[in-house]
Amino acid sequence: MRALAIAALVANAGIAVTGSVVRVTGSGLGCPAWPSCFPGSLVPDPRYDVAPLHQWVEFSNRLLTGVLSAVVAACLLAALNTRPRRRRLTLLAVSMPAGVVVQAVIGGITVLAGLAWWTVSVHYLVSMVLVWLSVLLVRATGQLDGPPVPALPAAGRGLVALSTVVLGALLAAGTLVTAAGPHAGDAKTPRLGLGVPQMAQLHSDLVIGYLGLLVGLGFLLRAVDASAVLRRRHWVLVAAVLAQGALGGIQYVLGVPEVLVSLHVLGACLTTAAAAALWAASTDRPPVLAVPPVPAMPPVPPVPPDTNGAPGASTPDAATSSTPAGSHSH
Repeated sequence: MRALAIAALVANAGIAVTGSVVRVTGSGLGCPAWPSCFPGSLVPDPRYDVAPLHQWVEFSNRLLTGVLSAVVAACLLAALNTRPRRRRLTLLAVSMPAGVVVQAVIGGITVLAGLAWWTVSVHYLVSMVLVWLSVLLVRATGQLDGPPVPALPAAGRGLVALSTVVLGALLAAGTLVTAAGPHAGDAKTPRLGLGVPQMAQLHSDLVIGYLGLLVGLGFLLRAVDASAVLRRRHWVLVAAVLAQGALGGIQYVLGVPEVLVSLHVLGACLTTAAAAALWAASTDRPPVLAVPPVPAMPPVPPVPPDTNGAPGASTPDAATSSTPAGSHSH
């Protein structure tokens, strides 16, 4: 179950990254129909006036959705077959295929709306939600359904919750930068009528605010002598945010090159996963304990039957040998 949950996490992040490749290569309308690629054709068709590269880039992204669907379906089946069945594990597993269905609908709307910026933004943000839920699913595979036990005082949990809200705003602001930027997914797609510098400034301000919250959380973790797991996950998150900030700055200075856009999306997935791991570690539940295997009983040797086939009876030779000497009849 844990391996399937990790596969779901990787697949959800992979869909977001490959979606960015579709956008920066201008392949967003490589398959202009939905759910088929072209009217009457499920796959790319060279007869249409769309560059083959754009067709196959977009179609490959749709194929990955099929892989993701198989993975999340396997997650759900594994959760349903877990004994004893765990309610929280099952609900998180259900959220995976449900999220894929929602994403498929949003993807269809995105294509039919001609890649309108707000549809692309929603498509991306839902992927981040699924990355978050995938991390919680991985965590739930090793926990039972007992009541949650806080691993932090109320102030610490409140700070984690506030930083999560700011992270959501940070991700949303990032989509506005993209919507105003040069990579629309198709040359004919209208862009958000706001300046890139203004949107980038909003995005960077939220990054600074988010880092400030994480610094405050670090002091609190030290003050309350938090567990090593919490401190380690906090530092992983800080490192991810610093790397993202540096990459975003380089990306802006260099004029938003295509490769850095996809790397930035990958960094957003890693940051979201790190934040979800910190959130999950702020509460504990009873762990799933490994049950040692029961040793096999040694085989019992069979009892030889007598001449009549009845087990346990003496053989004629044994009966003769047990007759006392001198007891023969005359």
